[in-house]
Amino acid sequence: MADTDRETLERDERGDIELPSELPVLPISEAVIFPAMMVPLVLSDANLVHLADDCLAGDKILGAFAQRAVDDDEEEEIADRDLIYQVGTAVKIQKMLRFPDGSMRLLGQGVARCRIREFISDHPYMKARVELIPEERQDDSRTLAYMRGVANNFMKIIDASESLSDELKVVIMNIDDPGRLADLIATNLDIEVEEKQQILEESSPRKRLQLLSKLVMRELDVLELGQKLQSSVRKSIDKDQREYYLRQQLKAIQRELGDTDEGSVELDELAERIADADLPERVKAACEREYDRLTRMSPGASEYTVSKTYVDWLLDLPWNVSSEDILDLVRAEKILERDHFGLEDVKERIIEYLAVRKLKPDHRGPILCLAGPPGVGKTSLGRSIAEAVGRKFFRFSLGGMRDEAEIRGHRRTYVGAMPGRIIHGIKECGTNNPLFMLDEIDKLGQDFRGDPASALLEVLDPEQNNSFTDHYLTLPFDLSKTMFITTANLLDTIPRPLLDRMEVIQLPGYTNLEKLQIAKRYLVPRQVDANGLGTRHVRFTDAGLMAVIEFHTREAGVRNLEREIGAVCRKVATDVAKGKTKRQSIGAKNLHDYLGPPSYSEDRLRSRLAVGVVTGLAWTQVGGKILYIEGLSLPGGRGNLKLTGQVGNVMQESAAAAYSYLRNRFGLAAEFAPFFAERDIHIHLPAGAIPKDGPSAGIAMASVLLSLLLRKTVDRRTAMTGEITLTGAVLPIGGLLEKVLAAHRAGIRTVIIPAANEVDLESIPDEVRDAVTFVPVAHVDQVWDTIFPGVLAGAGK
Repeated sequence: MADTDRETLERDERGDIELPSELPVLPISEAVIFPAMMVPLVLSDANLVHLADDCLAGDKILGAFAQRAVDDDEEEEIADRDLIYQVGTAVKIQKMLRFPDGSMRLLGQGVARCRIREFISDHPYMKARVELIPEERQDDSRTLAYMRGVANNFMKIIDASESLSDELKVVIMNIDDPGRLADLIATNLDIEVEEKQQILEESSPRKRLQLLSKLVMRELDVLELGQKLQSSVRKSIDKDQREYYLRQQLKAIQRELGDTDEGSVELDELAERIADADLPERVKAACEREYDRLTRMSPGASEYTVSKTYVDWLLDLPWNVSSEDILDLVRAEKILERDHFGLEDVKERIIEYLAVRKLKPDHRGPILCLAGPPGVGKTSLGRSIAEAVGRKFFRFSLGGMRDEAEIRGHRRTYVGAMPGRIIHGIKECGTNNPLFMLDEIDKLGQDFRGDPASALLEVLDPEQNNSFTDHYLTLPFDLSKTMFITTANLLDTIPRPLLDRMEVIQLPGYTNLEKLQIAKRYLVPRQVDANGLGTRHVRFTDAGLMAVIEFHTREAGVRNLEREIGAVCRKVATDVAKGKTKRQSIGAKNLHDYLGPPSYSEDRLRSRLAVGVVTGLAWTQVGGKILYIEGLSLPGGRGNLKLTGQVGNVMQESAAAAYSYLRNRFGLAAEFAPFFAERDIHIHLPAGAIPKDGPSAGIAMASVLLSLLLRKTVDRRTAMTGEITLTGAVLPIGGLLEKVLAAHRAGIRTVIIPAANEVDLESIPDEVRDAVTFVPVAHVDQVWDTIFPGVLAGAGK
């Protein structure tokens, strides 16, 4: 308590608590806190949470001051500090509990009365200099008489009230301090805030008891009147109508007081909504049960809002509302062709679904997973599918999601609980059969809050999602009519049980000719319009667009391509805004003026390959790429093999297997014996900053070794991919389509592939198959016979 920014301390006469002369001010709405009373405090405002954190870091004492009630139109004209009563209670924080939504719950105990002398700050919360209000000592006979009278009348109130516990009578009977008795009764008496504040501001126990005696008598009269009204209401209702008892009692009280209750109007409207709603039996029963609870609660109770919100959610959901599918296959084909170029597998699958729905109306919606590199149109495809099918569309991203409650919702026991994103989407769409696009499903996370991927198992399982239960609703909702489409860049990171529930459709990267068509049909018109231009201002030639594709983007999709086209359009828009009216034609020769020097060198073949250099093929997340593998035979060695270029363990093992097979195949031949005994082999994969791994470069590294052994060069227009075993067998690899597209872009004419991958050639575009010769091989000897025809005949025999 020796902080430099605090003044001297005053000692509380009621205990050992030291009260600082400066306290943070906590405004209290619709309540007054008295000394020695335990009180819960709920803080949701960020500034008030900050106030509590500062208190907990210090002496744990704050000033709780009640606020005056003002009309809404007056509230804006009155400063916050002017709404606060000058007398309040110093409260010591006993316990603290934080909630996930950032709010905080405190348990505090009143320490002593205090008065604000002056405010010293308003931000981030109010702070004031305070002074202790000493408690007067009064134990004369007159005060004792007031104590007995007030205590006896208040115990009558306890007997007549259902909300006050009988244990309170025991406490009151054992209190001999007049001031503490007055504070306890004032705390539990149902009176206005202004009346409680008047009692708090009175330092004399006798005067507090005098005020309380009038208030206690008044409340006792109200309770007796309430009992009379209760008796009259009971006579007017039947035994069969006892469920309306509390409502009739409330109306009788309102008539007696001449008051109107807005809550009753709200409940009447809610009852009409429940009666008119088309709900399943279980849901209707739940609504009626919650409505019954609402009629028994005060509108000011916290539980009232929770129950009211719950019923609103149940009534707002489209339990039996479905949109009608548009089963026009020709129309659907036109929409899909209009919005997307290529992607034939996806389009064909959607048309198949519509055809089956036309023949079998109760067919369940498919659960598709569109997998492919970024920018190939996975996400935008979802909206087009929804339009083609005639369904509402809802999309949300799963990327980085770590909380299971985002899918299933929070249980209603939590403060601020809400349903999960699935139920939110159903409500937003207004139908129970929308199209849900779950984006980036491969980027789901998990932590102590649960595993969202496991929660999705129920959502994406056709056998289970007809009774999906959100934690907030606690009622099953039928998702079997909903059409789910997920997107992913990689399938490896998707949990196996989740992947098993989805029908995977691979979306490969686009060829350069496909990108050219996409740019002409979609990207250029969209960017020209987005930048306020027209066809009279700018024109892109095919050569210009191809130059953008080859030298300014390096991707499997078209996202960066559209970005570069947009950059060109902005340059043109700048010229037009300056008054240049001549139409600008964007070609390969003048592209430099708009985009600057090329961002990428052309992925062209080397003019010639040296001995020990072979063209391999690699797969990346943005598509395929040609990869040169270089080797040197170093004299003065002992037959050691060295790999560089940041290669992984799998690739090192492939090189070792290739070298061992080569040595076993040719090592006994006299002309090759020195190669294995007196030379070291160094294999390098360029672009050393990029990590590389995988077994698919096995036959390429074996060909590098053979090239060094025979001192012969490999044709620069021949590329290869395939895994090699220790016995020379060639095993299948993945990513063939992306690798072949990269080879075609670079000008490769012959591609050696594993024989087991021959079935994958059907997915290769026709233009690529016409330009490239594929050589399927089952053994590495076939690879060597292809690159060095006839040379192996008799070699090493």
